[in-house]
Amino acid sequence: MTFDVAASRRRCLAYRRRILDISQQAPAVHAAPAFSCVEMVDVVYRGLLRADRDIFLMSKGHGCLAQYVVLQDLAVLDEHDVELYCKPGGHLGAHPDYGVPGIAASTGSLGHGLGMGVGMAYAERIKREDRRIYVLISDGELQEGSTWEALMMAANLKLDNLVALVDLNDFSSLERMSEGHPAFYPLVDKLAAFGWEVRQVNGHDAEAVHEAIAGRKGDRPFILVGQTIKGKGVAYMENVPIWHYRSPNPEELAVALAGICEVSS
Repeated sequence: MTFDVAASRRRCLAYRRRILDISQQAPAVHAAPAFSCVEMVDVVYRGLLRADRDIFLMSKGHGCLAQYVVLQDLAVLDEHDVELYCKPGGHLGAHPDYGVPGIAASTGSLGHGLGMGVGMAYAERIKREDRRIYVLISDGELQEGSTWEALMMAANLKLDNLVALVDLNDFSSLERMSEGHPAFYPLVDKLAAFGWEVRQVNGHDAEAVHEAIAGRKGDRPFILVGQTIKGKGVAYMENVPIWHYRSPNPEELAVALAGICEVSS
């Protein structure tokens, strides 16, 4: 599947602006966690997923605004759906819920998504279906033992139809992973030791993300470690813990939108 990098940049700019718009609809939103994974979500939907065949799990549920805006762009969700984000009568919550169009599983409880992905990939293997399962997880989820159990099981089962992406922004909620959990690193070596094919790239470089996944060997589960910046695209949000769960006020919103415009020029 070909991937238009210039178009991806334009889309990701629009996604960030849309997320900022949505942030004015609720007292607080997970904008910064969504900004760190926008490019990876765009690559999965626009460059990897085969329509009506493959499955994507947003295991990093608190980053779901990135998924919602992409699904709106793809006309899976409509504008009315997104306008009712976290409002009475709407069906889009602060974490993805199964049953909403385009949402394959309820996620947000850390450590569940990859296990579900392993189960789905194994089921497709048993059914002999040509279907790939993509799972986006966070470095915070990699503190959960259940995630490492899933990593080990996937390698044991040789699930070559399973692809995971790690949004490695070095934050777990309000704390830097490298400061609070230094034994977490080196992550790539640990993942490789669990039997996965591993590549690490700049998670905001859509071309690098796409090439790494598209070029995988395909003889075992594959995991892409995307080094990212929490709050990427809004200077005052980048790597600032308070923006994990907060909506900008009107003045902050104006600054954010102006800054994103400057990045695009």
